[in-house]
Amino acid sequence: MKFVKPILVTLAFFLTFMANAQEKKFKIHTVAFYNLENLFDTVNDTTKFDEASPIMEMNANREEVYAKKLKNMARVVADIGSDLTNNAPAIIGVVEIENRKVLEDLVNDPLLLSKDYGIVHYDSPDSRGIDVALLYQKALFQPINSSSHELKIYDDDTRERVRTRDQLLVTGKLEGDLVHVIVNHWPSRRGGEARSRPKRVAAAKLNKHIIDSLQSNDPYSKIFIMGDLNDDPTNASVKDVLKAQDKQNKVKLKGIYNPFERQFKKDGLGTTAYRDSWSLFDQIMVTKPLIEKDYSSFRFYKAGIFNKPYLVNKRGRYAGYPFRSFADGGFTDGFSDHFPVFVYVIKEVEE
Repeated sequence: MKFVKPILVTLAFFLTFMANAQEKKFKIHTVAFYNLENLFDTVNDTTKFDEASPIMEMNANREEVYAKKLKNMARVVADIGSDLTNNAPAIIGVVEIENRKVLEDLVNDPLLLSKDYGIVHYDSPDSRGIDVALLYQKALFQPINSSSHELKIYDDDTRERVRTRDQLLVTGKLEGDLVHVIVNHWPSRRGGEARSRPKRVAAAKLNKHIIDSLQSNDPYSKIFIMGDLNDDPTNASVKDVLKAQDKQNKVKLKGIYNPFERQFKKDGLGTTAYRDSWSLFDQIMVTKPLIEKDYSSFRFYKAGIFNKPYLVNKRGRYAGYPFRSFADGGFTDGFSDHFPVFVYVIKEVEE
């Protein structure tokens, strides 16, 4: 697909605004994250507990449901950030996927095929068989290396190991700029928030270790920390362990900025809902070099929750919630129980 790169360059959107009474032009890309809600195939994998997935629990029409689920996911991925970029995300982290095959099926959907997405994926030890991964447009991002980082946590009662998702680190160049992306899917709140909190604190500590390792090599590392954290921006894992700040002027060298904290606290926004209460579990945070005001390389511009009307349930007891794919034992023709999140990054273009 050698024709893809020039087409994508032609589609690049240039943001124009006034700065210091001088007009400047900026190239813009989307970096996104999306929980795909049980994107499982229809084949029973005897090495995993995938038979508990919603699609495997269906007695009929599995292939039809799988095809529709893929098409719905592709529609969302193609749409995220396109209002400004006229393009799908340059980079998107995804979770709740079963294996590499479902990602290959997703990126080969007609809505995404021309984007020529590459895949970075490792099999996680998660007991349900769900993994994390990164998709990237090959014309815009070139991976240099990647690694999977194991989270070792144990059940409080049995002291048996809890098999959960690894954390994925991908280093590469976004149109020549060196960046690092960490994709997360932290342990759930099963058993209650307080009881399960230590598991997410442990996940945050592993994340911090990865970040510290990158910054020990280069304090000016541009790092995107993204994922379904199963914690809000104000919880201890994010505030006390990662020490993420809600204001850019509070962020020091090696610090982290979380643009979603103010959206959660001030605007009351969320990405997933339960019992009429919103949580903002899906977040993208960035390190200080991404919020500097020198736009000779890509910098953070803006963050958002992708909650277009078609992603919102219109009726029933879950009206207003994210329009999920599976409910009450069947397929709803919906999308996910989480809204995607995204950030725009911009880079000044020389005349």
